[in-house]
Amino acid sequence: MASGPTGRPATIYDVAALAKLSIATVSRVLQGTGPVSEKARARVDQAAHELNYVPLRAARSLAVQRHEAHGLVLPDLAGPFYGDLLMGYERWAGEHGQSVILTVTHGNPDPRRSLRDLAGRVDGIVVHGNALDLAAIQGLRRAKVPVVVVAHPPIPGCDTVRSESAASAEQLTTRLLGHGRPDLLFVGDPASSYDVSERYAGFSKAHRDHGLAVPEPARVPLTEDAGTALAKTLLAATERPGGLVCANDELALAAVKTLTAGGLCVPADIVVTGWDDVMAARYVSPGLTTVRQPMAELGRLAAQRLHERVTGERSRARNDVLATQLVLRDSCGTASGEAGSTTPSN
Repeated sequence: MASGPTGRPATIYDVAALAKLSIATVSRVLQGTGPVSEKARARVDQAAHELNYVPLRAARSLAVQRHEAHGLVLPDLAGPFYGDLLMGYERWAGEHGQSVILTVTHGNPDPRRSLRDLAGRVDGIVVHGNALDLAAIQGLRRAKVPVVVVAHPPIPGCDTVRSESAASAEQLTTRLLGHGRPDLLFVGDPASSYDVSERYAGFSKAHRDHGLAVPEPARVPLTEDAGTALAKTLLAATERPGGLVCANDELALAAVKTLTAGGLCVPADIVVTGWDDVMAARYVSPGLTTVRQPMAELGRLAAQRLHERVTGERSRARNDVLATQLVLRDSCGTASGEAGSTTPSN
């Protein structure tokens, strides 16, 4: 059931009828006020989910009015990627008179309820692909909430904004293989996100093109702690790869620090590359070879695309793919100071 019984948007009365509870009880659950049993809460949540119920605030009830606010749903705020994305988003929104309401899903005990509440306070929502599952995103669409998705493959009816990953990962890996580093390890879990899966796809293609078997990845989270732990494991091993192709700079920088502290020379003993081109990548020694992706531009473009949807300037979905750039520094053991741009493909 995607709406109220007559095809109109679902109301609190529809939720109460489906849940077989009083309006007062449903209201307490939805607003988070007053004592409610867990059984009643579960029934209301299930009914609201089935009906794609979005609580309508006063401003939403008037067709000519808007909140002048965007919702931004991120999985986390840790690490430089999300900070730069948020900075680009807020900068565009501020220049165009839009406020931003941020929701973080990591550690949220009930992200579905938070999303439902957010949808009633904003004109539209931008979602990072790691923050919500596809069913939740499609539920927003069925509830007629304008949606833009970042770092996710195309979704019918939704705008998507992402960076190119596969071609640049292939370009980087091909360069390493061509400079005598056949024993490479991809560091990061391809199942964790679309972006990482694309980076591993490019890494794999380069191996196949060189007639090499594709190595299994080291399936670790994209965190500093994971990079440190992996490097310690390699230091204790009798055999280690000739290079680490890390799915982000946090992993790579932590690995470089730990490996060099353990007595290995980067890149003479082992090469290390990252992804994102965070500021620290330029100033560590050796400088970190990485792939530069336009994180702030992703945020800026997502804000613009949502504004176009909210205002009715555009109704047809767009899928934007931003170019990335290979940045060669000393950690990869090839000539540094060079850079090459990928060509995004839709």
